[in-house]
Amino acid sequence: MNKEKWQESIEGDGMSVNIGSIAEKVPCISQYEKNLVVDQLFYNNSELQGIVVVDQEIPVGIITRTHFYQKIGTLYGYNLYMGRTVELLFKKNPLAVEYLDSISEVSKLAMQRKAEDRYDDVIVTNKGRFAGIVSIQNLLMKLVDVQVEFASYLNPLTRLPGNIMIEEKIKNALFQNEFSIMYFDLDHFKAYNDTYGFKKGDQLLQSVGQLLKEHVERDDHFLGHIGGDDFIAIVPHYCYGQLCENLMEDFNLLIKRFYSPEHLSQQYITSEDRQGNIRQFPLVSISIAIVTNRYRAYISTEEIVEIVTIVKKRCKEIQGSCFLADV
Repeated sequence: MNKEKWQESIEGDGMSVNIGSIAEKVPCISQYEKNLVVDQLFYNNSELQGIVVVDQEIPVGIITRTHFYQKIGTLYGYNLYMGRTVELLFKKNPLAVEYLDSISEVSKLAMQRKAEDRYDDVIVTNKGRFAGIVSIQNLLMKLVDVQVEFASYLNPLTRLPGNIMIEEKIKNALFQNEFSIMYFDLDHFKAYNDTYGFKKGDQLLQSVGQLLKEHVERDDHFLGHIGGDDFIAIVPHYCYGQLCENLMEDFNLLIKRFYSPEHLSQQYITSEDRQGNIRQFPLVSISIAIVTNRYRAYISTEEIVEIVTIVKKRCKEIQGSCFLADV
């Protein structure tokens, strides 16, 4: 799933805010009100930048302070407009959005307006009736907050969803009729990192993340990055076999780009193990441990993690890239 889809998912889970939550009440007037009333409203409130024009609570236009005084300030403007109705001055077809619309979507709509209207307040409605306005300043400030919050749920290296979202998605999977959870782990990655350095190691992880996206990414599939060389996918079916086969085939081609000709030729590197002993390590491979609810029901994420750990241990005992399921 791409970033836009993930943002929609996050907003749907309540981690973002809708536009109505930051709407402010401002005066609204009838389209038949006199411009004298508008002048008085702006005079009494120096912070007021816009007044909404309504027809039986339905927004039909907006009067901005700048536009209003540009018209009134012309040579004959005051005498021409002040005693007449606002129909002559208000901006028709303003941007009006519904209370529950997302801030990110409203921001896009606001910036797509004509240049002269781009910084007008956005009108917020509730089932079509006027509910308030949002200034562009407040909209953009809140959008930044949303994006910062969104970023906090992503792994900084691969920009894939991190542990907060992973835990949430595993909990959601418990209520699905069918699910397969695939845990991806790179074998001998530490030895690679020690030999080629962290920069190359990070590049390898980013490439693996991209490869996983190419194979796993669907609207109803989830892909996350637990951290380091550990990734996870959740799919709403049991058809994981061909997916894993194709992924491993492409991974085994990918990994060749990250080794020197010498290491590729000998098919190993020499490095220290975790006990400080010098030994030979095979090229990095990928192990895929799979847990499904095909033959057993799970009632907690802890149960799933326990079984994944067991399957992963068995998987890593096999030389080279492989996948195993809890069957």
